[in-house]
Amino acid sequence: MFKPLALATLSAALLAACASTPADKPATLADGATLDLAILETTDVHSNILSYDYYKQKDDPSLGYERVATLIRQARKTFPNTVLFDSGDTIQGSVLADYQAIVKPVGCDTELAIYKAMDAVGYDGGTAGNHEFNYGLPFLAQVTDTSMNVDGVTARQCAGPKFPLVLSNVYSTRDGQPIFKPWTIVTKKVEVKTASGQTVPTELKIGIIGFTPPPIMDWDKRNLAGKVTVDGVVEAAKKYVPELQAQHPDLIVAILHGGLDTSPYTPHMENGGWYLAGIPGIDALLLGHSHTEFPGPRYAGMKDVDAKRGLVRGVPAVMGGFFGKDLGVIQMTLKREGDRWVVQKDASHSEVRPICAKKGECVAPDPAIAPIVNEAHEAAIAYVNTPIGAVDHDLSSYFADEGNMTALSVVNAAQIDYARDELARSRPDLKDVPVISAASAFRTGFGGPDDFTDVPKGPLTIRNAADLYFYPNTLAAVKIDGAGVKAWLEKSASRFNRIDPSKDGEQPLIGRLPGYNFDQMQGGVTYTIDVSKPEGERIGNLRYKGKPVKDDQAFIVVTNNYRANGGGDFPGMKGDSVVLNAPDGNREVVIQWVQSKKTLTRKDVEKRSWSFAPLKVKGPVTFTSASGKEDLAKSLGLAVRQVRDNGDGTAVYAIDLSKR
Repeated sequence: MFKPLALATLSAALLAACASTPADKPATLADGATLDLAILETTDVHSNILSYDYYKQKDDPSLGYERVATLIRQARKTFPNTVLFDSGDTIQGSVLADYQAIVKPVGCDTELAIYKAMDAVGYDGGTAGNHEFNYGLPFLAQVTDTSMNVDGVTARQCAGPKFPLVLSNVYSTRDGQPIFKPWTIVTKKVEVKTASGQTVPTELKIGIIGFTPPPIMDWDKRNLAGKVTVDGVVEAAKKYVPELQAQHPDLIVAILHGGLDTSPYTPHMENGGWYLAGIPGIDALLLGHSHTEFPGPRYAGMKDVDAKRGLVRGVPAVMGGFFGKDLGVIQMTLKREGDRWVVQKDASHSEVRPICAKKGECVAPDPAIAPIVNEAHEAAIAYVNTPIGAVDHDLSSYFADEGNMTALSVVNAAQIDYARDELARSRPDLKDVPVISAASAFRTGFGGPDDFTDVPKGPLTIRNAADLYFYPNTLAAVKIDGAGVKAWLEKSASRFNRIDPSKDGEQPLIGRLPGYNFDQMQGGVTYTIDVSKPEGERIGNLRYKGKPVKDDQAFIVVTNNYRANGGGDFPGMKGDSVVLNAPDGNREVVIQWVQSKKTLTRKDVEKRSWSFAPLKVKGPVTFTSASGKEDLAKSLGLAVRQVRDNGDGTAVYAIDLSKR
């Protein structure tokens, strides 16, 4: 019951508040006022919170959110006005992430370690990347404290990040509504300069709208099918940007977990940033997913893209690396014109600030981060040190692209045995169909000289299994024919550049196909790869148990849910050929298989199943791997020599393709 005095006091307070509304609101600023704003971005952190390598169990100063936090604090001191956003792929991708999601899932009352760290720094908003969906919608709803009206999710209030997450292109099949807020408005206190040069405070209303890659419906079909639908990024933007504009924000920032692609647009496009930049009303574009930097040389020459200043079709944009290695920064100037803020694009530019200016010269970690996540960090270390068996030979991926299958052979053998057992129970009609397996090396140096699988002979722990199988995929198997097997391998062989035998100078062996899409098959299948031929014509001498593979010959290929449902755009992989969707993860399959063997020997795994077709090349064919590994290559029977040390932990090697 309200007391009259209290009501009168409240009314007076409200009137006083109205009467004392500052005269520095945007509407009172005269034309000519300017605002310098720095938009800071993190992306693809993948829960790499600390500068620590869980596989090698040692500090790694080349990555880690705790060092990005230092860059953020430095930027806030440098720029008078800043906002900070995250572009997704935040909660998955490290041993710590898997521990909190799969091994010992956090309770509703416990905030994820990565969100604790981000909250300590202070964010203004973010979006969800494709890997946010890897652990399923119930887990995602819980850890983001989001009430999703989707099957399998119970509405409850849980510990989540202290900043808003927006996502406009994923909808519940129950009601057709976005599972996250599609957009929101963030109000920031900023300082502006009037036309007379005076610095005055005011508020800036920033609209943010989020997008995730539409192919999540393929990549995480097991978690999403029947529960959500997905729109293309352009379609979602056309639907929701006008809604956002109707709220009259001063600035609209699109947060896209995606990169840039100028090929013809489709609603299924994975990297729709170039097209999103063309949507009227978007003032800045935050990118991600591609695990690279923008601005940067990768995008030089792209149509309507300034890869030096950081403009996409005239819109200021940035992509801040991955794994906690960089901070993206857009510096923009806004000018007051006609009672509104207008971005001065000629005065705006972007940059990517690395935590390490060069090897050994890295910023110090923010001391506030480690204590916040220490309990979870120590628990994850204890878990990965759980013994599971032993191995009598080294397993590595330093030369996985050149034919070293020591690490992949373990994965393939485990997958084949598991699938045979499961199919014998669930699909006895397939008992006579040969079972082969496809696996790729996830760690092939993309993240630097330490980003390789390296399991020495001796005791094996869960840490080693995580090193052998990096991602939390689930096992799947597809039934295809011999022509499909060849097409699959042809796609994989596009990992390599076409080599000209008559060329004098160096020719790089490795092309643009990511290492995680270079599938190598085992299980009785053998083949050659001729890199002198164009893509699509490289696979030769394809045999199964010594006999040529026929186009109509049936095979079951064991893989993961990502590949079986279209991940990587492999021919025929659309989800309709799946004959096994296992409840177990590929990594768990490897762990159980190693435990059953107790001590893994060379007799337990197949030898190398493929080789390069012999090719005499005039000049050297080169590739990059970790330095100092020439003796390892020779011990594996590879015709590889180190050409030069790059001085950063990597080296350039040459391979003699004329030798098997």
